[in-house]
Amino acid sequence: KAEAEAIEKELLEDYRFGRQQLIEIWGHACAMAVTKAFPLPSLPRKQPTVLVVCGPAQNGAIGLVCARHLRIFDYEPTIFYPKRSLDPLYRDFTTQCEKMDIPFLSYLPTEVQLINDAYNAVVDAVLGAEAELGEGRGPCAAILATLKHVRIPIVSLDVPSGWDVEAGSSGGISPDVLVSLMAPKQCARRFLGRQHFVAGRFVPYDVQKKFELNPPEYPGTECVVAL
Repeated sequence: KAEAEAIEKELLEDYRFGRQQLIEIWGHACAMAVTKAFPLPSLPRKQPTVLVVCGPAQNGAIGLVCARHLRIFDYEPTIFYPKRSLDPLYRDFTTQCEKMDIPFLSYLPTEVQLINDAYNAVVDAVLGAEAELGEGRGPCAAILATLKHVRIPIVSLDVPSGWDVEAGSSGGISPDVLVSLMAPKQCARRFLGRQHFVAGRFVPYDVQKKFELNPPEYPGTECVVAL
């Protein structure tokens, strides 16, 4: 976790990446991973619906950007964003989604069958690597309890919600797809799902070298690669 924070700090301070820029890069890459894991022709439902569940911090903002790109890629995302951040940046991302007519749910059905019947997949952007242990309680607890019981595939962004960044899961959700941002976190060793993507091609070579990221080969012009 400390290493991921150090890389992000270096990108922001030394390389002069903007926070908005990073969130945009990550959100776009996450949407690309969703299209690879669930291509439009392969979806079981007639409508290409995807539920994107966003938390209040940076991971939720990445989810908003992911939803917007999914919309551009002809999917039909719906966003559940119960605790909206007051950060002007995150509000801008929210406005972009609203302007693109992406619906926002006012509540998450506790009847999981309703979710299973309505969507092809769920994008988990609730708690990312920045979440402190224990944040899976409170308002997020009810969301995680619901996600634990859904039968449709879950795509987790960076770190599955409720997992410890280093230690991994403690009876939390079990995503089918994991999209690691920059590089896989320690907890990814415990990921047992179907597909694991890495979105770190944008990380400058010197940063990759300094932190010994040993990135995989990205084919062609791809911004994400399946491990």
